[in-house]
This record gives sequence, structure tokens and C-alpha cells, in this order.
Amino acid sequence: MEYRNLGPTGLKVSPLCLGAMMFGKWGNTDHDECVRIIHRALDAGVNFVDTANGYSEGESEVIVGKALKDRREGTVLATKVWAPVGPGPNQRGLSRKAIQEQVENSLRRLGTEVIDLYQIHRPDPTTPIEETLSVLTDLVRQGKVRYLGLSTNHYAGEALWEKRFAAWEIVETLWVSELHGWERFVSLQPPYSILRRVMELEHFPMTQKFGLGNIVWSPLEGGWLTGKYRRETGNPKDSQRAAAWIGDLENPKFQRRLDVVEQLVPLAEQKGVSLARFANAWALRNPAVTSVIIGPRTMGQLEDSLGAVDVQLTDEEAARIDALVPPGTSAL
Repeated sequence: MEYRNLGPTGLKVSPLCLGAMMFGKWGNTDHDECVRIIHRALDAGVNFVDTANGYSEGESEVIVGKALKDRREGTVLATKVWAPVGPGPNQRGLSRKAIQEQVENSLRRLGTEVIDLYQIHRPDPTTPIEETLSVLTDLVRQGKVRYLGLSTNHYAGEALWEKRFAAWEIVETLWVSELHGWERFVSLQPPYSILRRVMELEHFPMTQKFGLGNIVWSPLEGGWLTGKYRRETGNPKDSQRAAAWIGDLENPKFQRRLDVVEQLVPLAEQKGVSLARFANAWALRNPAVTSVIIGPRTMGQLEDSLGAVDVQLTDEEAARIDALVPPGTSAL
């Protein structure tokens, strides 16, 4: 497997990053199986593992810590901070107090002395970015964190996880870091898939201009780009996401993406690969993308995703996808 520099750093990461969001009560509750999945990914050459303090209320970090107990060296370990971890007003956000407390909790759950990539999960409009960057810089200089990153959504809504960093806001953080001699963000974790391409408008050009690496999440859009949800078969409701998060496929908001999926399936079949492998390979094709986060719940899902590095889409196939979902647009 090839390895790529993460942004402007010398840190080498694999083009596939193992996302651990589905490890724990949000997905696979069998810790031993989750550990086997992580070990299989590492054996296949994936050296990059991503989790967050809020995934399954910290359970995901515990599982990752178990898996890396004897395999920490050589593995690039990433986690995030922001999510509410309790009822108190300071048990969330990006204040000095919140970050200092949460990094210690993450280090304990992960069973490590240092986090390779520490990312702020979403913007915190209640805390000045100067305060956040100052404490993050302290963590790097204390040896608890090696590099800094940030994550974002593609639109700004009212819900907690619908907060969005605009491209100009990320550039502003780089200016603040340079002004004060603080550590800067070296990577961005944005959503990106065949169905959701809005990051191509401003964020990808910005990251390429200023040297941030992109670690893209949700390349399969929660199962939509695996062929799991089809008009003829309906919603299998075989998981928490399928049953509670998706629900009725007759909902008008799903019709556009169903139209696209029905046309993508034949493209993948002609290629002789699964739709999931095809979609992951498509995301890897973008030169702005450093690594694609795969978030398997089962060993079978992992095995399928691992094959994406061996799939090369042709210019003709890419053009057909552009016709379905034009660059810079979204079908969600």
C-alpha cells in the first residue's frame, strides 16, 4: 500500500483510514470482533485509525485502545474533541477547560501517552478560536499531541453535528496561528462522496492552496453507496442506522439519491466490483484527497473496502458520474 504525507507534515498515512465510529453501541457491540477488524486492517497495510471522544460515549476509543495495546508503534492514531460527554455546560465545546479535560480522558481510554492527530470535531461559536488554538498548542508542546486537525460538515444547521467551518474560517485559523507563533491545523476532515460533492467548490481548493490534507468521511453515505437501499428491495432495517436513521424510503427527500444509486449500480457491475468498492475508489481518485475513511461494522465490510485501492476508474466512468452528480453539487 502506498503512503502519503499528511498535509505539510512528514507524517505518512495510508490512503485508507480505518474509522471507528461503528465500534461500540452505535454499531458493533462485540469488542473482540471489533479488535479483530482493526488488526486485519493493520495487517493489510492500513496505518491510520480515526475515532472520537463522542463515538458511543467513548466506547469506540476504549475498543481502539484495546486493539492497539501491542501495536501502537507505527500506527497513526487520530481522535477528536467537542462532543457533549456529560450534562455540565463545560463538558463540551472547545474551551481551555473542556479540551484539557477531554484530552486526558481520551488518552486514558486509548491507553496511550500521545495522540498523533488531535482534531476539533465541529466549530464552537461560543469559544474564541484564539483560546482553542492556544490550548491545542500547549498540548503539542507538552508532548500529549503531535499534530492538529479539524473536522466539518457540509452545511450549517441548528443541530450539534450540523455545524460547519467555512473555508474562510479555516484560513483565518492559519493566520491566527502564524500571528501568535502557535501550532497550525495540518488537516481537514470533511464529508465527501459521489452523492455529496460540495467540498469541491471552496474547501478542496483552499486546502490545496494552503497545504492541508483532506481525510474525507462518509464516502459510502451511511450505506446509500453500497446498494443497501434500493427501490425494488426497500429498506432492510437490519441495523440501527437503517431502522431509525433512514426509515421510510418513500420519503420524498430520498428520491434524488435513489435515482443516482440505481444508475451507479450498473457502472460498478460493469467494472466487476461492488458499489461500495467503486464509490471508495472514486473518492480516492480526487487529487485533493489524502485518505478516505472507511467505517466498517463487520469484517466483510472491511474486506470489501480494502479492495478500493486496487480499483482505477477511467476518465469515461468519472465523466458518467459527473453527469449524474455534477462537480460541486449534492444529491442529498
